[in-house]
Amino acid sequence: MERVIAGRKPVIEALRAGTAIERVILLAGVQGQEIADIQKLALQARIPLVQMSRQEFRELEPDHATQGVLAVVPARAFADLDEILEHPRRKHEQGFLLVLDEIEDPHNLGALVRTAECAGVHGVIIPKHHAATVTSAVVKTSAGATEHMPIAEVTNIAHTLKHLKDEGYWVVGLDGAGDRPYTAVDLELPVALVVGNEGRGIRRLVRERCDFLVKIPLRGKISSLNASVAGAVVMYEVLRQREKR
Repeated sequence: MERVIAGRKPVIEALRAGTAIERVILLAGVQGQEIADIQKLALQARIPLVQMSRQEFRELEPDHATQGVLAVVPARAFADLDEILEHPRRKHEQGFLLVLDEIEDPHNLGALVRTAECAGVHGVIIPKHHAATVTSAVVKTSAGATEHMPIAEVTNIAHTLKHLKDEGYWVVGLDGAGDRPYTAVDLELPVALVVGNEGRGIRRLVRERCDFLVKIPLRGKISSLNASVAGAVVMYEVLRQREKR
């Protein structure tokens, strides 16, 4: 089944990443530097460029936040977990993985993948069920980062964490009831950071697989951070510790 990547920046990133694109569709009359970049990249990759009237365009993608650009691509092929584990080995780096335990909001998923790509995460792991998956909304929210980031879908997060531990990863769960601040853990070793559901947090069986449960200090009247914001804070702590070394 085909999927659609919508928006100028996400389409540019998909073209730069070498994503398999069947065709790029432009709303008739759209202009600008990003449109020129899209046309140039598509021509270089020998990807067909199609112009459509507003009515034809809206029939294909009713979302008005497309910025007049769509890329039609095959259904996403998710990465294999072993593929992701090989990535840091090839780069001679300590592994850094992001594990999402039933993140349901596509915008949170997109934002987390975007931060992960910027922070040097080697791969993202999401569950196959009861969670958001990679849709056009997620691609757009991620600003195209989903096209650069290896993402694996797994059947059982708890079992996957056991496998990661067997591979030498320390599993760090982000939890409001954590017993230590996120800055008090050595994050220079291979790390799998777990971010839980927006409302329920990390599930019990997943929590039991964690080596550490860490929390972000809160000083205001609100009792929690948005999942994507909380994940971003800790991802950049991993990066800070590793760059400091």
